[in-house]
Amino acid sequence: MDWLISTAAAQATGAAGQPSALMQMLPLVLIFVVFYFLLIRPQTKRAKEHRAMVAALEVGAEVATNGGILGKVTEVGEQFITIEVASGVNIKLQRHAVAQVLPKGTLKSV
Repeated sequence: MDWLISTAAAQATGAAGQPSALMQMLPLVLIFVVFYFLLIRPQTKRAKEHRAMVAALEVGAEVATNGGILGKVTEVGEQFITIEVASGVNIKLQRHAVAQVLPKGTLKSV
């Protein structure tokens, strides 16, 4: 029976010393700040850079697609681009499917 009394007494004294609401929310706020700087901010920066790269596509640029296809841009439209992957072989892609623009001269066989 003594163990019940000591537990009740410990709960009664702990109620008076509870931390404030701000101190209870502090871990949650810190976790959000860490997520922002480690996940959200870099992802939005990467997405902004990709939008700028896709908007700057021009005829003659050598590109790599998300599927791993390398080619030279032969036609640029508002939503689609056409790339030449081999002599006489053209593929029409959506603009956002371009993963990166390669340096000039990367593709020798096209």
